Amino acid sequence: MTIGCCIASNFFVLDVAFAQYFWKAKLAEMEKVTDLASKKAAVIFTKSSCCMCHSIKALFYELGASPAIHELDKDSSGREMEWALQRLGCSPSVPAVFIGGRCNLDMDKIMRMASENGVVIFSKSTCCLSYAVNILFQGLGVTPLVHEIDQDPDGREMENALLRMGCNGPVPAVFISGKLMGSTHEVMSLHLSGSLTPLLKPYQHVA
Repeated sequence: MTIGCCIASNFFVLDVAFAQYFWKAKLAEMEKVTDLASKKAAVIFTKSSCCMCHSIKALFYELGASPAIHELDKDSSGREMEWALQRLGCSPSVPAVFIGGRCNLDMDKIMRMASENGVVIFSKSTCCLSYAVNILFQGLGVTPLVHEIDQDPDGREMENALLRMGCNGPVPAVFISGKLMGSTHEVMSLHLSGSLTPLLKPYQHVA
């Protein structure tokens, strides 16, 4: 065997060894994440600078839950854990909500939509109450984002996620400024008490 062949062979062995080491390390991080996620009924992986993460944590606290919080930017292996979360299907990696040890992507989807839009109504195309709430908001000078979950391929899972978040119904589910207000009853109570308009003021159309 020539010297060149020996060198090439050695490099190949090193490459294989490095690849095996690399993937073992990555698998260990995935196991770490799934282990942490299974230690409590509700677990949230966050970053301290993530506004959406704060909204999700606040929602859980309002519901009387005490989730375990893991802030990746304060963990020495946070970058590797972030990679592991992405491989587990969390995109983006935070906030990542685990319920009963399983990643709840639909709750993340709901909270992302709620935090990226001022006023959001999760509805069904056949729901009269959702239509009534939308008309109320329109009359108050606000055009909410209406997301009809029966038209969403993930609708069934989103419906279950809304129920777990405390929505009674589960539609209409109304979010204002990323915060869950409730359903028709809660919205009408806010309106009759005069508390709804101040909440909507940042999102009202300028005449």
